[in-house]
Amino acid sequence: MTEAQAPEPQATEAQEGQVVLRLTDVVKTFPGVRALDGVQLEVRAGEVHCLLGQNGAGKSTLIKVLAGVHRPDEGQIEWLGQDFAPANPQAAMKAGIATIYQELDLVEDLSVAENAFLGHEPKVFGFVRRGYMARHTREILGKLGHAEIPPSRLVRSLPAAGKQVVSMARALSHDARLIIMDEPSAVLAHDEVANLFRIIRGLTAQGIAVIYISHRLEEIREIGDRVTVLKDGRTTAANLPARSTPTRDLVSRMTGRTIEYVFPEPAPAVSGAEELLRVEGLTRSGEFADVSLSVHSGEIVGIAGLVGSGRSELLETIFGARRAEAGTVRMAGKVLRPGSVSAAVRAGLGMAPEERKSQALLLGEPIYRNVTLSTFGDYARVGFTNAGRELAEANRIADQLDLRPRDVRRAVRTLSGGNQQKVVVGRWLLGDTRLLLLDEPTRGVDVGARAELYQVIRDLAAQGVGVLLVSSEVPEVLGMADRVLVMREGRMVHEAPAGQIDEDTVLDLVMAGSLQVEEVTI
Repeated sequence: MTEAQAPEPQATEAQEGQVVLRLTDVVKTFPGVRALDGVQLEVRAGEVHCLLGQNGAGKSTLIKVLAGVHRPDEGQIEWLGQDFAPANPQAAMKAGIATIYQELDLVEDLSVAENAFLGHEPKVFGFVRRGYMARHTREILGKLGHAEIPPSRLVRSLPAAGKQVVSMARALSHDARLIIMDEPSAVLAHDEVANLFRIIRGLTAQGIAVIYISHRLEEIREIGDRVTVLKDGRTTAANLPARSTPTRDLVSRMTGRTIEYVFPEPAPAVSGAEELLRVEGLTRSGEFADVSLSVHSGEIVGIAGLVGSGRSELLETIFGARRAEAGTVRMAGKVLRPGSVSAAVRAGLGMAPEERKSQALLLGEPIYRNVTLSTFGDYARVGFTNAGRELAEANRIADQLDLRPRDVRRAVRTLSGGNQQKVVVGRWLLGDTRLLLLDEPTRGVDVGARAELYQVIRDLAAQGVGVLLVSSEVPEVLGMADRVLVMREGRMVHEAPAGQIDEDTVLDLVMAGSLQVEEVTI
């Protein structure tokens, strides 16, 4: 870590607590990616330690290292003054570290008590002590301020806030000394967030430490004691006072990247280009509301926003994979039938979803079959497939996209992430696609393949294809898009030409516009 990159220790509001967790120069590498690159972190008993960073900064990997899912490659972890290297999540939990993920890992068809003691059920002579579980679950729920939740109630019947309480009860059933909360407020209403904070304050009053991960700076001001900032797997600031560190300082610590983004030169703007897509007042309750946007021929429009802002759900609704409750989608002036993918494809829309392996690819099938999937009917007649023509068209696409290796008969699962994404994009080049929806097009793709995909997207735009692109990586949106839309909590909050908005401004907008109101709210 260079001097410029070294984290800045600060006087804190929680100095009096015992250090329960300390990470020193922790490194975790995956093939082609250094996810953690010398992370430093110190957490004290009875404090709420907030972890900040953009998507891809290394927060999720760090959580999994502490939870025993991943083993670090280098560095030292100390837990309660001893070297710590949990072999698995059960070992981490037994040691007193509990993790509550954004996607709660509860068994919905089991009761509250069964979930609270899942994996360590008290037994006598092989029989589960259900009465003991119920009594202790009731005690724990009482400590959490939710004695009204019956231990016998099925988790499925609880609201989101209730399920979160059950996850906390599970942590406390293990006598957790540290609870890691990953975006705990993402699924909660405003009044439920206030109750969450009340519970967290109750936990810290008992000496339990909390690592709180959130993109919402206003929450960090309210509940946090100290802040550590990650960027590209590195600690760029450590032990900052949560309530008094200026927002501008926090945002600046999250921006800037070590990864080089090599973007192709944008094409000159074309005046009078045809409007391909017009979305007006599109709404799905709980996901996004009153969204309006447009995309023209040859234009790349980028949507920047945090995970959970409704970006992916919006693209899926435009494509017909979800049905809108209100609003219209027009393609070349014609209204598309809501909730109909086939209508969208016939109108000239194509989509590369975020989860390509589970949503877009038949991993066991050959490349050529994946390429021709959306136009397969063109190669089939009276029950027979024209395999020669199918292979020829797939080979043409493979040449056009520089697919490597070029053998279209091999299984698509054998390709790298970047080449798998080329297959998904190439599928839509065979049909009459006029507008391409791209959700996280370079996720899991190495740096070299990114540059190739960027060029593919830019070439498509040069041919008149419109592109609506969603990405968690702000530099990617700014580098690829002609026009940028910023989305926060289901609403479009800003629109600007890409050359008239920078990364700091985008981050501020997605984090509640706190820079503009800092003097009032902080």
